[in-house]
Amino acid sequence: MNKTPNAQLPTPNAERSEHSTLGVGRSALDVGRFLWRCLDFAVAGIFIYAGALKAIDPVQFASDIDNYKILPWPISVALAFYLPWLEIFCALGLVFRFLYRGALSILSASIVVFTLATIAAKVRGLDITCGCFGHASQNWSFPAHLAANLAILAALLALFFAHARKRGIRQQ
Repeated sequence: MNKTPNAQLPTPNAERSEHSTLGVGRSALDVGRFLWRCLDFAVAGIFIYAGALKAIDPVQFASDIDNYKILPWPISVALAFYLPWLEIFCALGLVFRFLYRGALSILSASIVVFTLATIAAKVRGLDITCGCFGHASQNWSFPAHLAANLAILAALLALFFAHARKRGIRQQ
């Protein structure tokens, strides 16, 4: 049996990760993670709800898309069948953290496109409903619709930059 008399036995928890601190800091990190996950779930819930409403009645959604007078009818129909499922799958990506950055990117791009299309319709004098939340958004005013879209976009961008910052910290 070869024992070195000066060897020190390893002590448990001798190494600390970058996230471990003494007591209070640890709980603050957990609260922060919890709040970001709550925002993930809130944004995902919005897109799952909106996508499900549109997926249930794709013909109505195609009509809503066509009311913007930007795309031809066949493309409106194709988008009406495709976009709701894309929203739902991207929202599930937020929940299950699968292809997370891609899901955030697609949802952010789609909300920007929807917002710009709504602004373009308003500028051209079209009085339309967005079709985003089915009958629930039918009576929204233009400022209310714009505020909702900008709030969703702000949440998506916050999640994106928080995720990028967290990844940057881990790689250092």
